[in-house]
Amino acid sequence: MLDQGGQGMTSQRARDRLVALLRADGIQNPRVLEVMRTLPRHVFIDEALAVRAYENIALPIGFGQTISQPWVVARMTEALLEFGTPAKVLEIGTGSGYQAAVLARLLPGVYTVERIDELLRQARRRFRALKFDNIRSRHDDGMLGWPAEAPFDAIILTAAGEVVPQELPAQLAPGGMVLGPFGPADRQHLLRFRRDAAGVLQRE
Repeated sequence: MLDQGGQGMTSQRARDRLVALLRADGIQNPRVLEVMRTLPRHVFIDEALAVRAYENIALPIGFGQTISQPWVVARMTEALLEFGTPAKVLEIGTGSGYQAAVLARLLPGVYTVERIDELLRQARRRFRALKFDNIRSRHDDGMLGWPAEAPFDAIILTAAGEVVPQELPAQLAPGGMVLGPFGPADRQHLLRFRRDAAGVLQRE
């Protein structure tokens, strides 16, 4: 049984402090801020790190992976919603499941792919405990996307490289977007691309 309420440093007061920091750092969408305030981030990390769950930092989740900094999650979600609410979104890199859970509080359908089997097992347990019924997950190489479920209104990459993986543009609906951090590891920037009528991605 996962403790969703929290106490001490995982309490609602700690969550409220985090939201105040996010707002001060430029996050403006009230729907995104409300999800960041109410979704229990401590559920998505190891219990030993729970006291740091509502600090604005990335934290290790094992297998050389991290749960993203809350500001990054909030900013990516805000950018995704800037022009409306996409009905069907594919996430590449489930990790702890936190980003998918944030999206699932705001969107009708979230599809997520994770290459590390144990991380996906843990994420699925969290999704069940939090009673999400609009998240579908798959164990596979996320760079291949999820062609059987395409097209998607948006594809979000939680950890990207210097270019959009070549299999993904064809899995977007016309006008769909790809969103993620791109560039060298030490100088990544959040970028958004949109598929044009010819099926080509254009940077926005």
